Amino acid sequence: MTGPWELMFHGFAFGQYDWQSGPRGDRQVGSLNWAMLMASRRLGAGRFQARTMLSLDPLTVTKRGYPLLLQSGETYKGARLVDRQHPHDFWMELGALYEWAIAKNVGLLAYAAPGGEPALGPVAFMHRPSAMDDPVAPLGHHWQDATHIAFGVVTAGAFGRRWRLEASRFNGREPDEERWNFDRARFDSWSGRLTLNPTAHWSATIGYGFLDSPERFEPGESLHRLIGSVMHGVQLGREGQWTSTAVWGANRNDGAWTHATLIESEAIVDRRNTVFGRAEVAQKSAEDLSLPSSVVPGTETFNVASLNLGYIREVARMFGATTGLGIRGTMNVAPRSLQSLYGSRTPRGAFVFVRVRPFHRADHETTGMEHMH
Repeated sequence: MTGPWELMFHGFAFGQYDWQSGPRGDRQVGSLNWAMLMASRRLGAGRFQARTMLSLDPLTVTKRGYPLLLQSGETYKGARLVDRQHPHDFWMELGALYEWAIAKNVGLLAYAAPGGEPALGPVAFMHRPSAMDDPVAPLGHHWQDATHIAFGVVTAGAFGRRWRLEASRFNGREPDEERWNFDRARFDSWSGRLTLNPTAHWSATIGYGFLDSPERFEPGESLHRLIGSVMHGVQLGREGQWTSTAVWGANRNDGAWTHATLIESEAIVDRRNTVFGRAEVAQKSAEDLSLPSSVVPGTETFNVASLNLGYIREVARMFGATTGLGIRGTMNVAPRSLQSLYGSRTPRGAFVFVRVRPFHRADHETTGMEHMH
C-alpha cells in the first residue's frame, strides 16, 4: 500500500535452451519473460485500476519467436510462422478498469485499453495457475487464448459475487511484425463472455466472438470463435496447491469448424518441488502448417497432438525472488502423411530452463497459494 493506492507486481523470466527434433525442428538459447504492474484505488463511487503487462520477448527470442513443432499463427518477414511460437509484443497490455456497485450484490464494469484483452477466451496460458510455471504456449493458442493481446479494446459488463457477464468491441487483427509499438486501433470485431465461479475452487467460462480479418496473411478472411473452459484449484498441505484447466476452442472459417482441446495441470508439491503437464489435440490445415502442395492438398485438415511433462526444483530464494531449475519434455503425434516432413510420427522437443519469479513474504512464510490471484 502507498497512501490510497494498492500496488501489485508480478512476473516471470525464463532463461531456456529449446530443442525441437527432426527436419522441421530447430534449437535456440533465449529467454521468455513478462512482467505485470497494477495500481488500484477507490475513486468516486467505485474502484479504479490501471495496469500494464510488458515483455522483452522480441529481443530475447527474436521477432521470429522460438522453435515449437506443429505450432502455427502470425507471420515473420511476410511468411507464415510455422513450427515456431511467435514472440509476445512488448506492450502486452496497457489499460484501465473501473468497477462500481449498483446494488448489494451487483456491480458494473468498464475497461478500455490501447492494448489489452477482450472478453472472449479463458485466462491466457501464462496467467493460469495450471500453466504459470510452463513457459510454452499451447498448440491451440490461436483457437483458445491468442486474443489476450488486441490493439484496441473496450469492454462493458456486470458482475455479482459468483458471476461476470461482459461484452467487447476490439481489433480482431493479430499483432503485426513490429513488436515494440502499438498497432493502429480498430473496433471491427465483437465478443461476449460469461464467467461462473460456483465455489472458491471452481471457475468456468464460455465466450463467443467475431474476428474481422485476424490473420494478416489472409486479410479478406474473417472467423467466428467459440471457447469454453473450466479451472479447478485446491491447496496441497501447508505450502502447496494443485490446479487444473480444461479448454476447448473452435474457429469457423469458410463455413467449416476446426477445434483445439487441452487439459493441463500443475502441482506445487511443496516450497521446493513443482510438477506440471499438458495434453492437447488440435485440428490444423495444410495452410496452417505451410505444407507443400506436392505432399498434401491445401484444403486438407490434420489432427495433431502433444503430450508434455515438466518439473521444477526451487534452488534459491533471495531479494524477493525465487529461482528454480526446470526441464520440460514433449512428445508430439503427427498423422502418417506428415511423417516424411517431420522425420517421425512422434517428433520430440525439450526445454531446459532457469525460472525466476517474485514472491511476497508477509508476517509468515509464503505458501504455494501465492499463485492463485
